[in-house]
Amino acid sequence: MSAHNPAIKGRALGDRILLGIVILLAVVMAAPVLYVIALSLKDNKELMVDPHTVFHMPYTIKNYIDTVGTSSVFRWVMNSLIVAGGLTVFTLILSSLAGYGFARLNFPGRDVLFVIVLLGLAVPEQAVLVARHQIFSWIGLHNTYPGLILPGLSSAFGVFLMTQYFKAIPKELDEAAMLDNASRFRIFWKVLLPLTVPAQATLGIFTFLGAWNDYFWPLVSATKKEMFTLTVGVASTQVNFAQSQGIGFLMAQAVFAGLPILIVYLFFQKYIVTAVSGAAVR
Repeated sequence: MSAHNPAIKGRALGDRILLGIVILLAVVMAAPVLYVIALSLKDNKELMVDPHTVFHMPYTIKNYIDTVGTSSVFRWVMNSLIVAGGLTVFTLILSSLAGYGFARLNFPGRDVLFVIVLLGLAVPEQAVLVARHQIFSWIGLHNTYPGLILPGLSSAFGVFLMTQYFKAIPKELDEAAMLDNASRFRIFWKVLLPLTVPAQATLGIFTFLGAWNDYFWPLVSATKKEMFTLTVGVASTQVNFAQSQGIGFLMAQAVFAGLPILIVYLFFQKYIVTAVSGAAVR
């Protein structure tokens, strides 16, 4: 009887329509990525004669061989990994400590200081660029890894996220640990911090992606080719070698640039979903 219920049929039809819309949107979003991959597998001479040959055989991996053998892309990838990885680790440490302090400790001016931190969300990077450039130039940090990492450590979003997450943890856990003569740091490290893994995973991924894709500050701070991050390096290649090397070569480098991000997302997708949904990590 239920199989012929009009309500059930209508719901099934609605689910199919929704699924079709989702698939269509997924195809639209994936099309540029697939087009870049197809371009990277085509001979540059063919693309110069007729760009539409990208949709036809034959394909080649010559552009990837040239990328490995003749470009500095692996040096740029290493620079991006060092900068993004270092920035992520230190941001997690500082944001977790600051979040715990704002959520659990009472000290004079706490609320005012928290508001000042949040005001950092409203200040665009461009507004402090000149002052930051002058300071880093004066202390000689341009073209260094600390010079690329330090500006990103002032993460107002990270402090806010961790503060709210620590506030959501019942204070009874702190009181129970204090009855066992646990110190404040031990409570933070052994009791509370493991409960914030979803928030840390989310903050870590957002921080890593932001640092990996950052172009503005590395363009200012890294003026030597060996210190280019991947975004700046690929952009410089487009300017200098687009005509001589060809669009396929550039697209092969773009694919190399995107692979680490894809790997990171696949590894930590579970933590993003659990953090957003508010569920506990299984």
